[in-house]
Amino acid sequence: MSKIGLFFGSDEGNTEGVSYRIQQRLGEDVVDVMDIADVTQLDFANYDKIILGIPTWDFGQIQSDWEEFWDDVSEIDFTGKTIALFGLGDQFGYGDYFLDAMGMLHDVIVEQGATIIGYWSTDGYDFDASKALIEDKNLFMGLAIDEDQQEEMTADRLNRWCEQIHAEFGLTTPVQSLED
Repeated sequence: MSKIGLFFGSDEGNTEGVSYRIQQRLGEDVVDVMDIADVTQLDFANYDKIILGIPTWDFGQIQSDWEEFWDDVSEIDFTGKTIALFGLGDQFGYGDYFLDAMGMLHDVIVEQGATIIGYWSTDGYDFDASKALIEDKNLFMGLAIDEDQQEEMTADRLNRWCEQIHAEFGLTTPVQSLED
């Protein structure tokens, strides 16, 4: 079985923590976790299945390590690669920009040929605007996590989303549901 490459950027550790929680659910032997600050474009060539994690900062800004890698990611050929996204944001403190960075990353990788899986319902969230919504505005372009305002909902959301992408990636290994 081919491994999944999970690439994340994190300034305060929340996105990194969620990345390892995803790895626990899908399996350490299934998912390689890498900090975007420590990779090159060539690292993406090793994976046909990829998970990308990105937080949104302040007023719709891209996390610093992703920002430094932004020109590189826009040059990667994602043709033939299946990608799931997850984003972190604060829907109450920055409700006009909730998960904007995930939406911007989605648009870049789709332009480079990626096939996207892991769309996530907007039910249970309270925000004003987001660049991470698909056209009908009922789904996010990936899993939405709010560790600032809805931390108690993260474990359940991770369990359900990992089950979802497990099926969408066509994996056969068991998924762990955790209460972390």
